[in-house]
Amino acid sequence: MPLTEPHDDRLPQEEPVDTVRDAGGLGPDGGGLPAAVEPGPGPAGVEPGREAAEGVVADGPADDGSTPEGSAPKGSAPKGSADDGSTPEPEPVLPEPVRQRIVALTAAVLPGLPADEVPVPLRRVAKFAPNRRARLGAPAIAAQLTGDPLFRQRITARVLADTGDLGAAVLEGTAPAAADPVEVAALAYLARPRGWRELIEASGAAVRAEADSAVVAELVREAEQRATRAEHDRAVARVEAEKLRDELARVREELGQLREESRQLGRSLRETQARERKANELLATERGRAARAAADADAELRRVRARLAEAEATAGVARASAKEARSVDDARLWLLLETIGQAAVGLRRELALDPVDKLPADFVADAFADQTAAPAAGAATRARDTDDPARLDQLLALPRAHLVVDGYNVTKRGFGEMSLEQQRKRLITGLGGIAAQTGDEVTVVFDGAERMHGLPPSPRGVRVLFSRKGETADELIRRLVRAEPPGRPVVVVSSDREVADGVRRHGAYPLGADSLLRRLARS
Repeated sequence: MPLTEPHDDRLPQEEPVDTVRDAGGLGPDGGGLPAAVEPGPGPAGVEPGREAAEGVVADGPADDGSTPEGSAPKGSAPKGSADDGSTPEPEPVLPEPVRQRIVALTAAVLPGLPADEVPVPLRRVAKFAPNRRARLGAPAIAAQLTGDPLFRQRITARVLADTGDLGAAVLEGTAPAAADPVEVAALAYLARPRGWRELIEASGAAVRAEADSAVVAELVREAEQRATRAEHDRAVARVEAEKLRDELARVREELGQLREESRQLGRSLRETQARERKANELLATERGRAARAAADADAELRRVRARLAEAEATAGVARASAKEARSVDDARLWLLLETIGQAAVGLRRELALDPVDKLPADFVADAFADQTAAPAAGAATRARDTDDPARLDQLLALPRAHLVVDGYNVTKRGFGEMSLEQQRKRLITGLGGIAAQTGDEVTVVFDGAERMHGLPPSPRGVRVLFSRKGETADELIRRLVRAEPPGRPVVVVSSDREVADGVRRHGAYPLGADSLLRRLARS
């Protein structure tokens, strides 16, 4: 490709691009580079541009600013220009690495030129940093190298001075075997010795061969990778095939098991269907029997209803007869009670019995009134006689009944979470309500060890006793029962079996503590 192949980076420079285009001979579109302007033909037998190049290399730039022999003065057109009528040869097509190397060499030595030798389009580029100089100034450098042979000679002199032996070999038209073909082509393009086009072509061939080798190596590497992947895929496929074969064997085995199960289920289904048919036949038979039994039962029900009607009629007659008989018995009983009442009044008058102020329980209470408290006795065996509150109501409904309550036996069973004082207060208050409702005599007995002085007054009809020292509330309860006359209804509330057995022997009615607790909860 030409040296001035369009570049992506744009050079920020003050001078317009037309200046570079006019100086370098760029084409109208500013893209590709036309044939380079080379020096005209020199002496006979010398390649155009050879004399100028050798003069630069041999003599170098003069210290006083004068140009060496064979080189054009500053500002003058080079020898062999288009004015002499010769046709310049076109610029060779440079490989991309060679073009980049030429631009890099020029950018490296550009700051070393005197300011007056640097072309105007490149003066701004010369001030760039090295890494930006070759990248941003590549189009301007390439155009200047192509269109300004004098500038190229100055650059060539400095580049050859830096390359040493390699530059000398390139000037002689030879390329060392170990030299980089790109470097040789770049130096040949700048110095343009005899056979420089062949060097550039050889470099291009070497670059292309290297690129082809790289492509071939890449293709080989890709082929190896594809072969490796194919081998891996083959191994994976073998593993997957093994898995599929194992899965197929397992599926076949399961299929065999399913077939066997299907055969067994078929046999079971047939047996079940046979049993179902038999069951349907038996069901039909039993339905017939049930229908006959239902008919018989309906007939029997009608007969029983007829008998029931007859029995109800007979019962009505019996109830009427019993009512008449009860009326006669009630008259006789009233007459007997009236006779007994009059006899009792006559007997009381005969015996001159005056009304009494104290009851038998009061005498027992007076005997223990002045005694000191005693420790509570050990826990006795608890038992329950009956806990029916209806039974308690029946007994309290008897005339002149006496209710004796084992205090702590009831409170600890009903509301033991309270303190003893609260237990006593709650029980005594509840018993006061029962005494007010029934009008019966009520006595509650507590162990003397827990006696408290300064107790609140007892409710009307409730007597509160504490056992004396050395005795328990159970013994005091038995004394109260023994003090009552035979025939008087005495009800003792205690869940202690010993108490219940003891008072029962003296004619009292023992009841459990739960009966009183239910009666208190109801009221």
